[in-house]
Amino acid sequence: MSIFREHKTIADRAASDRSRHRQKIEKAIKESIRDVVAEESIIGQSGKKKIRIPVKGIKEHRLVYGSNENNKQVGSAQGKDITKGQRIGHRRRTKPQQGKEDKPGDKPGEEMYEIEMSLEELAGYLFNDLELPELEKKNFKFTTQEKFKRKGKRPYGIRPRLSKKETIKQKIKRKKAAIKAGTYNPEEDDRFSFHESDLRYKHIAPVQKENTAAVVFFVMDVSGSMTKSKKFLARSFFFLLYQFLNHKYSSVDVVFISHTADAHEVNEEQFFTQVPNGGTLVSTGLKKTEEIIEKRYHPNNWNIYTFYCGDGDNWSIDNKEALAAFRRLKEINQLMCYTEIGRLVDYREYSLFAGGTVEKKLWDWTKLVEDKMFKRVRLEEHSDIWPSFKKLFGGKN
Repeated sequence: MSIFREHKTIADRAASDRSRHRQKIEKAIKESIRDVVAEESIIGQSGKKKIRIPVKGIKEHRLVYGSNENNKQVGSAQGKDITKGQRIGHRRRTKPQQGKEDKPGDKPGEEMYEIEMSLEELAGYLFNDLELPELEKKNFKFTTQEKFKRKGKRPYGIRPRLSKKETIKQKIKRKKAAIKAGTYNPEEDDRFSFHESDLRYKHIAPVQKENTAAVVFFVMDVSGSMTKSKKFLARSFFFLLYQFLNHKYSSVDVVFISHTADAHEVNEEQFFTQVPNGGTLVSTGLKKTEEIIEKRYHPNNWNIYTFYCGDGDNWSIDNKEALAAFRRLKEINQLMCYTEIGRLVDYREYSLFAGGTVEKKLWDWTKLVEDKMFKRVRLEEHSDIWPSFKKLFGGKN
């Protein structure tokens, strides 16, 4: 009968300390994420790949020896120049000085540590507060297994799921029935033992969740004007978006489209590794998106999201066509985003190329359609990626 004995667990006094320390670790990781998300070493890695995240040293409050310049006494002894409310051990602190470019520093630097975690674990810190905006219930739905949930009790199962409370209840019911039937006398017979028919086990079954359908289009300019540094920023943005979708949504279709002067649907590997070349006609990538939507993803059945990324270069004769395509897509998208790579400059600084006029005016053109359903972000350097990402998906600063 010892298997039914209840054991009280002594409260773990260190549990609150561990919880507080874990919260400090999580805060330190989130503060370092901006520098991590654009690291070239994580772009294209699998979820199991281990990465190192630098975090500042975490210091707990503790009692230390002080040095009060005005009071050399210790303890509660009365000394000179002691006033009510005086701070003990207070002294002016100086911030640690890092070494400059051409001069060594004269103060110790901040303590830095590296925390190793998988990309899947990092995704948990990054994306918990983010979500696809305007996700609606559509006509086409599908079911997925989300988790396991308790579904009552049953007379068979495995020993770890044995319900002691329900088993005892069954024994009591059987005992009362035996007394009523006269087959058991508590005063004369031995103790009433458990029987195999008394055993009850917790029934745990998978829960099916109905999900609405969604598709996300990744459209990227891979023309010759997309330099290596620009391509890396675009890849970083799309890789972060891809990890976000994989982490938060179990069944979202992702379509990869790359374009120069013409557009093609490609697979994931081609999308992230294709070498820039050729001219630029932005409308070709947008029209390819429309073509695929018409064939495979009807707006009445699917939540549609389109993310376009390029450096803003486009042949001037294509700007109006591209703007019209942006407007058409905005009408059928839950969210459309135009991401431009590079700093905002005065377009008059650009010279005209032989054979045609090349202007960097897409940023100005897209301003004409910007609203709640059409957002624009600009990536000038690595540190812009995470703030722009949170702006699009509702993250807290």
